[in-house]
Amino acid sequence: MLNFYPGPSKVYPQVRDYLTMAYDEGILSIPHRSERFVLMMRDLVGLLRKKLNIPQDYYLFFTSSATECWEIISQSLTPHKSLHLYNGAFGEKWCQYAKRLRPDSYGQSFGVNDLLDVPNIPVEDDTDLICVTQTETSNGTQVSMETLLKLQNQFKDPLLAVDATSSMAGLNLKFIRADIWFASVQKCFGLPAGLSVLVCSPRTLQRAKALNDRKHYNSLVFLYEKMLNYQTGHTPNVLDLYLMRQMLEQLPLIKQVDQHLVKRAHDLYAFFEEMPGDVRLLVENPEVRSQTVLALQAPDKKVQELKRVAQTHGITLGNGYGAWAKNTFRIANFPAIEDSEYDTLKDFFGKLYI
Repeated sequence: MLNFYPGPSKVYPQVRDYLTMAYDEGILSIPHRSERFVLMMRDLVGLLRKKLNIPQDYYLFFTSSATECWEIISQSLTPHKSLHLYNGAFGEKWCQYAKRLRPDSYGQSFGVNDLLDVPNIPVEDDTDLICVTQTETSNGTQVSMETLLKLQNQFKDPLLAVDATSSMAGLNLKFIRADIWFASVQKCFGLPAGLSVLVCSPRTLQRAKALNDRKHYNSLVFLYEKMLNYQTGHTPNVLDLYLMRQMLEQLPLIKQVDQHLVKRAHDLYAFFEEMPGDVRLLVENPEVRSQTVLALQAPDKKVQELKRVAQTHGITLGNGYGAWAKNTFRIANFPAIEDSEYDTLKDFFGKLYI
């Protein structure tokens, strides 16, 4: 079965062998305070910096999910409120979650085909963070590095936090364009779900230390103190950490991965733009189309039929999500999926419609 679901998505095929290696090497039962664990973590942090081009002065932490990162950001870095800029379901969910913890947090929506209008964003007093979803998985849009730079230049005081769940380890993100980045690993990392990476600037840690929140098990200052010795705050997903280290050793630098995905995205968009019939791209503005998640739109019944027929051909298409749950389907463009699999996908659509 070919899996184009945008998360959890296809894992790298090497993971099968690494799972056996983890068992044979006794990784599954090592103490997370042991020297062996610390050495593994030291290697992993170094590989993440090297392969993803993460600045040396940024800090790396590991949590269970991107949703946990939402919680950490609100608890440890937001004494007053956060502003959430969103155009889809996941950005809006982040805003709603933040409001439960910090009721004064607020949101500003924008259109699926719109660029963020940075000069006219209303930022209230005492706004601690500006939160952006870099790739909105629900609708196949993205916020560019250029837009993040504009936000960074215009709003000096608030920290800039970026949900990069569907782009980290797939695109060459410019980490210096924001203070906080995070991503779960079941998408571009090509790993099983249950782990996330949190990347924080020096300014972020200064804020965390000043607030000194220690009321929660995942308080950022506690994570920081443990990571000084390459340890996690609490017992982590050791298997996923091991798998990540093994995979990163084999993968090329992110610049090369990015070039491959961007070219493949260009080819896929060109293919679907020319495809006849009533299936069309949801996002009409090429400037805001995601490079890692494509969303296609059709009448509700057509979408259901397409997914059913695709299944009979051994192809899993991603369901729609949020406001587009019934009239869209999504296609992941993640590194673990091979070019030949997209050839099969295009052949399926070509025979179906041409």
